[in-house]
Amino acid sequence: MEIRPEIVFQHPLSRCERGPGLILIRPSCYADCQKQNKSLDPEPLLKWAEESFATVQITFSTETSDAAKVQDMIKEAKDGLDNLEECAAKARYVYGSRTDYAPGFAAILADIMNDDQSLAAAVGFDFWEIGGERPVLVHALNGLKVPTQGSMHTHHYADVASPGFIVPGHHAFKISTAGVSHTRSLAFLKKHLGGPYFDLEAIWDEHTYYEFGDRSVDKTMATMVQEPYVNHVPTLTGGIGRTHLSHFYLNHFIHSNPDDTALELISRTVGTDRIVDEFIFSLTHNKQIDWLLPGIPATGKSLRIPFTSVVNIRGDRLYHEHIAWDQATTLVQLGLMPEYLPFPYTLPDGSTPAVGKRFEYRVPAAGAESADKLQNEHSVLSNQMFEYKIREVDDS
Repeated sequence: MEIRPEIVFQHPLSRCERGPGLILIRPSCYADCQKQNKSLDPEPLLKWAEESFATVQITFSTETSDAAKVQDMIKEAKDGLDNLEECAAKARYVYGSRTDYAPGFAAILADIMNDDQSLAAAVGFDFWEIGGERPVLVHALNGLKVPTQGSMHTHHYADVASPGFIVPGHHAFKISTAGVSHTRSLAFLKKHLGGPYFDLEAIWDEHTYYEFGDRSVDKTMATMVQEPYVNHVPTLTGGIGRTHLSHFYLNHFIHSNPDDTALELISRTVGTDRIVDEFIFSLTHNKQIDWLLPGIPATGKSLRIPFTSVVNIRGDRLYHEHIAWDQATTLVQLGLMPEYLPFPYTLPDGSTPAVGKRFEYRVPAAGAESADKLQNEHSVLSNQMFEYKIREVDDS
């Protein structure tokens, strides 16, 4: 909802449609970044709304240095949030560095923020001289001097070139570091705004039930943000964006899993915005499973595979899944991994195979023992592969 071009409101985009208030302040040089955005990450206004914040974004030009005008614009944004029932607490999130704004803007903003008793916390990408005991989080480029004072907490980033690293479409946008920064900001804001908090385990369990229990593509997709993605690391399978991921779930995942598919949870770690699971994935390979074993027809073999999943949850919907497993142990269990393979290199002592011979190495991969040892560390002796040796065989 646009109040005027410089002030835009966005209601929470979570399923609960409620959340605390967040005021985003950005320089006008960031206004066109979304046009250059080639990632799935939405612009900050929508991203924070997906996190279930009632969000208002104020864009200040490099010519805005009049204190009364700045104060009027911030008051207009605050008044809009005050009219929303869900906004009991508010924070400010200031994008860019002081040099991205008009000269004198930093001092004006600091004065307004220091006088604003309704401001619960603040996040910035520069030092904005916010005093007192109000909690402040600073994401600082390497070399930025941030004094330690009051409730200020600082994270330094050595691998980025500009405060714009957090903004999709910005020339300095770095998706991995932006993700780390976002999680840190989210944890900080949740703590100081009293939420929004969601039962991440229940959200993840609901999603997996629709995948493996109900086997409904529509219900599975309804648990995800507008543009989610799934990446199965060993096989590069999955889907990027709603259209491609829906097609993947329908044609290559949900209905491709055998009827006896089961997941045994070994451990679970719940963070601010993600869940990390260790589990054993069990099934009978009685049909072709495109996402797990692309191109391999059914073998009828039973499989027990150690898996790890890292699931990012934005608000009360999934954003992405990174799923990894040891493909070698899967192939060993299917009888598709040779015990020995050629070693086409000179040995450390300089030895080369004799004429008509070749070196082979014992493939360092286990079968179902990998799952057994994950389930019970005493079930299989450790370090047995240390005894593996290179052997010399006829080259035929």
